Amino acid sequence: MLKTRIIPCLDVADGRVVKGVNFVGLRDAGDPVECAKAYDAAGADEICFLDIHATHENRGTMFDMVQRTAEQCFVPLTVGGGVRTKEDVRALLLAGADKVSFNSAAVANPDVIAEAADQFGSQCIVCAIDAKTVEPGRWEIFTHGGRKPTGIDAVEFAKLVTAKGAGEILLTSMDRDGTKSGFNLPLTKAISDEVDVPVIASGGVGNLDHLVEGVTKGGASAVLAASIFHFGEYTILEAKEHMAAAGIPMRLN
Repeated sequence: MLKTRIIPCLDVADGRVVKGVNFVGLRDAGDPVECAKAYDAAGADEICFLDIHATHENRGTMFDMVQRTAEQCFVPLTVGGGVRTKEDVRALLLAGADKVSFNSAAVANPDVIAEAADQFGSQCIVCAIDAKTVEPGRWEIFTHGGRKPTGIDAVEFAKLVTAKGAGEILLTSMDRDGTKSGFNLPLTKAISDEVDVPVIASGGVGNLDHLVEGVTKGGASAVLAASIFHFGEYTILEAKEHMAAAGIPMRLN
């Protein structure tokens, strides 16, 4: 049986790790490379870097940061933010990323997922979906850091991009992001039930039981968190041991 992964997420803005609530009100959480090294040493299964401003000026900084991180960390590294083309994927893979995540560009043109997956393989192409509840049982995709509604149904879009070749879905509930009130379990379950690729649950972790619920109730293959790890509330090992105690297969060594 595949082990469930714990993935600390490093949201990066202007070369620093930051964390906010509902995508705003950012707090500084440190140097990205140093944070990544600490998580690698602490036993994280993967690390996710998201360039949340993803402006063109920042791109050089991001490549440099990915390269420096990859030289010092030995867990898989997923990088997203401002990824628009298969050329961007190539450049990030060459810099040392193991997986590359599309978000707004895939919403604008889902075929970019197919182009990247055809060239580099589905195993390294992630599609990030940022979704808000618009009515009970219905979730809509928002882009541009959560500012722009699209009218696109999140569940239908997840089915589309996995058919195009996305090897993984990084699913963030914008309603829950940074609130510490737990994952949006109905959303996570709705998408996990409809796609045959791993779903990473993101947005809302406030305690270790929330991580367990993401897997047992949401059907996620991996759980992503930021605040609880960045600010020292829990360690990766505590999280893994808690999940293992709940009967979830974890990599503990």
